[in-house]
Amino acid sequence: MNKNLLLAAVSLVALSAAAPALAADLAARPYTKAPAMVAAIYDWSGFYIGINGGGASARSTWDAVGFGREGSHDATGGTVGGQIGYRWQSGQWVFGVEGQGNWADFSGDNLSSLFATRNRSKIDSFGLITGQVGYAWNNVLVYAKGGAAVVGAKYEVFDAASGALLGSNDQTRWGGTIGAGLEYGFAPNWSLGIEYNHIFLQDKDVTFALVPSTDRIRQDVDMGLVRLNYKFGAGQMLGRY
Repeated sequence: MNKNLLLAAVSLVALSAAAPALAADLAARPYTKAPAMVAAIYDWSGFYIGINGGGASARSTWDAVGFGREGSHDATGGTVGGQIGYRWQSGQWVFGVEGQGNWADFSGDNLSSLFATRNRSKIDSFGLITGQVGYAWNNVLVYAKGGAAVVGAKYEVFDAASGALLGSNDQTRWGGTIGAGLEYGFAPNWSLGIEYNHIFLQDKDVTFALVPSTDRIRQDVDMGLVRLNYKFGAGQMLGRY
């Protein structure tokens, strides 16, 4: 047998014998769990400040004390203002407190059914102090609110024929409010919403320098607003596994 062929045969036998040992020495690859999917959730907690604007209708009913019903009218117009508040979130439930102040121009009038006069009502400002409770679906929040309301109002009586002002009275009136809103978080610190509020005002005896001199005025307000809020602090979008 050729010497070179003999050496090749010996090497092949040695390599075949060593192959199982080499395979056994290779460590099995460790199993690594794939990273879990991370879903972004919106955190409604924290202080916020914002602006609002919209329109309203204030229903006013005038009763001349000792004489009877003079009539009713709707005082309508626009409003713009701001709000500041704080919210805290527990699971999907969101709780909050808020203060709101607005300039307004709600005005209307009607002819008296008893006298030759025209009665005019105007609301030029209002404030709301409310508590909130809401439920969040990630960056969508639905909430109800309620609390106290204060309104700056003006009442005027004009001569029906000439239009001359016969008497006026400025009043600060207190009452309550309830409402509901829908808010959408479109960026980590910004949210846009719509809101409805109803303001209940107590009946008020308003005195004029006229005869008859006193009207009992009943008023309430229905209002729709668009709101833009900025929440302070970073990290409003959180991660969740």
